Amino acid sequence: MSSAPINIASAIQSASIKRHPSPRHDLNPSTAASSKQPVEPASPTSSVASNADSIPESALRPVPRKKTLPPLPDMRFEQSYLASLQGADSYWKIAWITGRDQVFLPLVQGMLWTLLLSGWRYWNRGAQLQGASMGSKVRRWWWGVNDWKIPEDTQEKLSEKAGEFYTAQLGGLD
Repeated sequence: MSSAPINIASAIQSASIKRHPSPRHDLNPSTAASSKQPVEPASPTSSVASNADSIPESALRPVPRKKTLPPLPDMRFEQSYLASLQGADSYWKIAWITGRDQVFLPLVQGMLWTLLLSGWRYWNRGAQLQGASMGSKVRRWWWGVNDWKIPEDTQEKLSEKAGEFYTAQLGGLD
């Protein structure tokens, strides 16, 4: 016996699945960008007397721009997945393509991205602590050009001042 919630969930899930998708029909559905037409300049309807104060025709009816960029590609996952499945002729190939596209490639991509960010953070932390970052080099150069006094190590000065303060307040605990 199966329970009612499982039957309902199964019915909802199976209703949204296309049983026999067509790669030719479902691969790249038409979009608004694929049916647009370029703008055509309107023909002059009235004759205007030309004088020195009138606006030139080229300003009123500019030449349409050239199409510089192609339409945006369809980046939905379903389209590339159906294109990958087009050459599959067995259930094992379908399982392999699905596992590769849904599990393996996202896992590898996430792992490489995490390693890249971790390496960047490690390198950047070391550069900040050692004062070897590009920003500190530029700052030192700029201060040298302007004959400004480069501040001394503030950590040592701070610890000395703290020690002097506590010695003065507590009178030296000998």
